[in-house]
Amino acid sequence: MDALPLADAFPEAVHTFKQWLGAAPREGRCVVFCHFDADGLAAGALFGRALPLLGFTDVVVVPSGRDESAFSDSARQRLGEMDPASLVVTDLGVNETGTLEASGVPVLYVDHHRPSGAPEAGFVVSAYDWEPIPCSAWLAYGLLEAAAPDVDELRELDWIAAVGIISDLGEKAPWPLMADAKRRHTAKWLKEATVLVNAARRASTFRAQEALDLLMTEDGPKPLAESPEAQPLHDARAEVKAAMDVAGQAAPTFSETEPFALVRVDSRCQVHPLIAQRWRTRLKKYAVICANTGYLDGTVAFSTRTSRKDLPLPQIYQAIDTPGWNGKWGHGHDQASGGHLPPEVFNDVLDALGFAPEAHVSPDA
Repeated sequence: MDALPLADAFPEAVHTFKQWLGAAPREGRCVVFCHFDADGLAAGALFGRALPLLGFTDVVVVPSGRDESAFSDSARQRLGEMDPASLVVTDLGVNETGTLEASGVPVLYVDHHRPSGAPEAGFVVSAYDWEPIPCSAWLAYGLLEAAAPDVDELRELDWIAAVGIISDLGEKAPWPLMADAKRRHTAKWLKEATVLVNAARRASTFRAQEALDLLMTEDGPKPLAESPEAQPLHDARAEVKAAMDVAGQAAPTFSETEPFALVRVDSRCQVHPLIAQRWRTRLKKYAVICANTGYLDGTVAFSTRTSRKDLPLPQIYQAIDTPGWNGKWGHGHDQASGGHLPPEVFNDVLDALGFAPEAHVSPDA
């Protein structure tokens, strides 16, 4: 499929958003369910702070758990118990099974990952096939900007969008408001806030809720970073740095048949995406898997990163038969994917990718 220029795709996305606005009652509770990384939390906070500008009287923002899919039965139950009249799901993918559509709840999906189908009754804004691909915070800000009665009021939240965009796409991302956000808030404080928000979810203590609370209440990146309530985020940052110093010493092993490399770490912190990204820049001819046996008990949490555009990771992973786990892992982006699997299933994946048995993870991991 040819990429669709962002400028051409966005009007249809705004139309979809306005259709959802037309279906979502303003007086009922609107639940915003967002991913726990900086992009997801920023997108969630933008909806949480801006939907009241559009007349919503009860907006609740909820981050996903460490090992939670938006499309699991447990997530549907958790969301349903909040008695939403409308729902926004952002930065958590798009799946044909949907979330609360069967209950008659109008659901809006705002996402940029490779979709796994689309629910028939959902309102879907998916930027996966756009060029450039905007992250979820970028999408959220653009949609809200197109519908906001007072753009100047929304502009006070531009720093939140910048935090999500810098996290996912870097400070040179072609977001039209990036230069102005840097001028208003400075690049220093935007990067500082981004690091702190990301550290919150990477630490063993998993402080995503605290990071979201700060995004929901503070007036800018500097107030966020200097707030007394940000101390848990500073503590998380120190813990993650120490964990990275240890994990960074691990060396890769290589598949015997495929362009894949494996780095094994054992950390309670979510360092595996960072380690995979670090090795991606060193091993440009490979897709690098970082497998973390310490992040979740009894589970291998792994991230894969590659610089190669001829290795569409979700396609490769979805082609591997993992009975009982098919479709539950290996989503994301063409060059960034992963999942959480039991050790024996993860070992089957390693076998399918051509790794020697010596690379296997212990069943007791």
